[in-house]
Amino acid sequence: MGSFTPPVPASVDDSRRSASDLAVRVRGLRKLYSGVPAVDGLDLEIRRGEICALLGPNGAGKTTTVEILEGYRARDSGEVAVLGVDPAHDRVRLKPLIGVVLQSTGVEPYLTVHETVTMYAGLYPHPRPVDEVIELTGLNGKRTERVVRLSGGQQRRLDMALALAGDPDLLFLDEPTTGFDPSARREAWEVVKNLATLGKTVLLTTHYMDEAQHLADRVAVIAHGRLVAEGPPATLGLRDRARPRIRYRVPEGVHPPGSLDGQPGPDGFIELTPDDPVAALHDLTSWAIDAHDDLDGLEVIRPSLEDVYLALTDADSSHRAPDGAGRGDR
Repeated sequence: MGSFTPPVPASVDDSRRSASDLAVRVRGLRKLYSGVPAVDGLDLEIRRGEICALLGPNGAGKTTTVEILEGYRARDSGEVAVLGVDPAHDRVRLKPLIGVVLQSTGVEPYLTVHETVTMYAGLYPHPRPVDEVIELTGLNGKRTERVVRLSGGQQRRLDMALALAGDPDLLFLDEPTTGFDPSARREAWEVVKNLATLGKTVLLTTHYMDEAQHLADRVAVIAHGRLVAEGPPATLGLRDRARPRIRYRVPEGVHPPGSLDGQPGPDGFIELTPDDPVAALHDLTSWAIDAHDDLDGLEVIRPSLEDVYLALTDADSSHRAPDGAGRGDR
């Protein structure tokens, strides 16, 4: 199987963007638990109006980072600005500016959708109109439905409606589709995309690569509390310039010439990662035509976001001591 060589870990661009262009600006963030770093010198920037997906394995520091940005956890060192506010020193000022969607929420099950959103909107000084919030989250047809009767996807829409009730500038979405069936996931994705049309900034944590690919303008990968790569999903880790793989299968005992041959895997497929995939594909198909041999299942596979993610996090782990053992999903 062809290998993907991860690039040098990315860092935030040295040319500092104007603070007014940034929803989130983090420099040298550190947080330790019992002397063990959960976040270890993290640098991160998120532009206003951007959907940013934060990826990383369990124990990478995602949850700790997000809780610090939300103002729910104190940092040990570093600089943090969220919408121009330091969450450690002015959380009261920050709270009306952000919305939070947790993995699970508890709301009164026997209130209607409209009653629930109205109640939450009343907690904020400048809420968004309730009817507008319900429409934005696709719950118009369920406004008089009691929460207990909503489907999983509809309940997630309600979670997002509650986060939008205060008309925040920045929304934190923590694993928004965990445990959802494919239909419910697509419903949630539609709501998130709608948020972008409002100019909202969204910070999304997820373990689903297809979710990050579909939703995010920018992806940030964290491993061992450090940023190891960031950029648009299509170019993350130089993905747009990474060499694709050629995959095919030939009848038993048949061998293509020279560098086009390889050792079949357990499924009988041969995989190549040539320096020049166009030339290699031309040579391979020309040989097959001349030899009257089939190239069963022939395909060209561009490195997926998941390939890049695994390469980046595995590469980082191979250069680190296992100091995160037992730390949990922090």
